[in-house]
Amino acid sequence: MLDRSLEAVVELAKSGLSVRLVVVFGAHKLETVSYLARYADLFQMVFVYQDESFEPGLDGAIRSALPMTQGPVALVLPDIVISGPGSAGSLLGALQHLGVAGWSVVAAEERDADTLRQMGALAVVERDGVATVGAATDKPADPSGYNAFWGMVAVTAEEAHRLPDVVSKGVDSPLAGAVALMVEGIVNYNTVAG
Repeated sequence: MLDRSLEAVVELAKSGLSVRLVVVFGAHKLETVSYLARYADLFQMVFVYQDESFEPGLDGAIRSALPMTQGPVALVLPDIVISGPGSAGSLLGALQHLGVAGWSVVAAEERDADTLRQMGALAVVERDGVATVGAATDKPADPSGYNAFWGMVAVTAEEAHRLPDVVSKGVDSPLAGAVALMVEGIVNYNTVAG
């Protein structure tokens, strides 16, 4: 699963971009750190122990990683797998669209309310052949009005400080206005099966 979740990151490195993978871990993830050694010749890896003072959840993990990032930043989660034609190049596409709004997402269409309640829900609209995010929230109690969810997020270096807000409750999501690169499917191996 980890190899599949990193396919788009591997494609970034193969495209000639310099890639730094910042891995946030805790004591229970030491086997994951060992496993990632297979990628050492492909991209630079930095390992950061999650600072619990930043909160124990995903937003705290992102805050722990941000000081180690350089340039545009992509949020790639180890339990999310992008699938379908062009999925491996989807993150590269997302990075190429950062000039539009400073933010872009790799997203999949979804209408199932239970799935949207477990994910980063998006209201994606299409105008003139370009899909953008009209509204976004993480794990909404009421998913009506949302028609997609994100699997990866890309952001400029200047806006990266707001990346934790993508998954934080009680704050406005910075994803409104982001370009949405739609893929065939996204599987979150950490959600409850319906």
